[in-house]
Amino acid sequence: MLIPRVKILAAALLFSTGGMAVKSCSLTGWQVAAFRSGAAAMVMLLLVPAARRFWSWRSAVVGAAYSCTMICFVLANKATTAANVTCLQGTAPIYTLLLAPWLLGERIRRRDGLLMAIMATGLAMFFFDRPGATESAPAPLQGNLIACLAGASWALTVIGLRWLERPARARPGAARESAAAAVVTGNLFVFLVCAPMALPVATSQPADWLWIGYLGVFQIAVAYILLTTAMGAVPALEASLLLLAEPLCNPFWAWWSHGEVPGRWAVAGGGLILVVTTAKSWFDSRPSFAARP
Repeated sequence: MLIPRVKILAAALLFSTGGMAVKSCSLTGWQVAAFRSGAAAMVMLLLVPAARRFWSWRSAVVGAAYSCTMICFVLANKATTAANVTCLQGTAPIYTLLLAPWLLGERIRRRDGLLMAIMATGLAMFFFDRPGATESAPAPLQGNLIACLAGASWALTVIGLRWLERPARARPGAARESAAAAVVTGNLFVFLVCAPMALPVATSQPADWLWIGYLGVFQIAVAYILLTTAMGAVPALEASLLLLAEPLCNPFWAWWSHGEVPGRWAVAGGGLILVVTTAKSWFDSRPSFAARP
């Protein structure tokens, strides 16, 4: 079926514009995070019925982890290159590997350990560069560290979504509905946490609010709706490969709009992380591996 695949690709492309759009808005990182998530929460409450009905303390816990990812993503993009943020957040499987046995009781496979060791090498390579400050990346080291926190909190979010699925398996679609509530809860948390630092807005331009509207409505809400309505109709490996459009296109948008060029070590580390992520998706999708505990 072509339409679900187009939806996933469109979602990935919308996700990929986040760094460029955050940098294009002249508001502070706290302001962008607050208003972006506030807009996203309102749109999802209007367009996704499940987001209004399936609230629970579990969805609030997962939403808290998701809110950390959202805040760190914006603050990191204000400080370092968009490519670095995307790749460093993409190291979430490292943290998942470390935390899943403790939080979910999932076993670590030898193959996963090897892949994660390679990915950790890619993570370290980002800190070999000593790039100078630029207009769109004024604090690269600080931004890289915040992006690492985004990777850790995203890993907790993924683990939390698995946790939500367990009590919902008896009813088809219940896990997706709980996830929708968690996403809305997370965006509301972001707005509440960031609002004290975001208000009042001293100066702004009309273009800033257009960027905020784009980020909240399209880059988060519409992308999420496209992704969740299509995932059930596309094999996991194919969906993972289509979603690779995000890390591949993200540096292009930042280069095209702001002239950002990542350092050589960052490019090498990002490429290594991308290859390992693709390999893990392929291995996990193979029947011979999927059948193993």
